[in-house]
Parts: sequence; structure tokens; C-alpha cells
Amino acid sequence: MAAEATPRINARYLESFTNSTVRILGRVTSLRGESATIDANGSVQLHLNRDAHLTLNNAVEIIGKVQPDLSIKVFQAMDFGSNIDFNAVEAVVDATHRYKDIFYNAD
Repeated sequence: MAAEATPRINARYLESFTNSTVRILGRVTSLRGESATIDANGSVQLHLNRDAHLTLNNAVEIIGKVQPDLSIKVFQAMDFGSNIDFNAVEAVVDATHRYKDIFYNAD
């Protein structure tokens, strides 16, 4: 069985990936109980699981499912610390969608 593709996205791609599992990397801008907001070239609301341990202002990579309201239900979260080059992150997201045949099935 092949693993499910998890394309890298940012906030501007949320609508294109509703009900899909994605990867998104952003800076944590707010934490409120079981929810958080990240800045991933735009604001993204997260619904956290019990294993998600985020730190305000740190970068975090989320694997989760885009919900119909364009929030993300978090399956896995990995703290990337505070020393992230977000220009490089955006370049990777751009390459993912420019060469989508390599990274995910666009059907």
C-alpha cells in the first residue's frame, strides 16, 4: 500500500486542498487551549491534538487535514525552533506546486 501524499502548502493553497492531508510550516502566533494560529504566508487556524506541544513564536511543521472551514485538524506537529528561513520554506512550497507531478496527484 502506497503512503498518502502530503503536499507542502501555505495559507493560499488551503482552499485547493479541502479534506486532504497536507504539510504546512509556519510561525506560531497564538495558542488557546486546543487551538492555535500560525502564520504560513497568511493566517491558519489549527485544531490541536493532545500530542501537539507548540511554542509561541517558534516555527512548527504540521501534518493534518484541511477542514471545510479551511482550518487544519492536526495529526502531528514538530517544533522547528526559532531559526527558520521562511524564504526557503516558501521556495519549497512554490516548487511543490510548480512540479506537482513529482510531489502529489493533482486529480
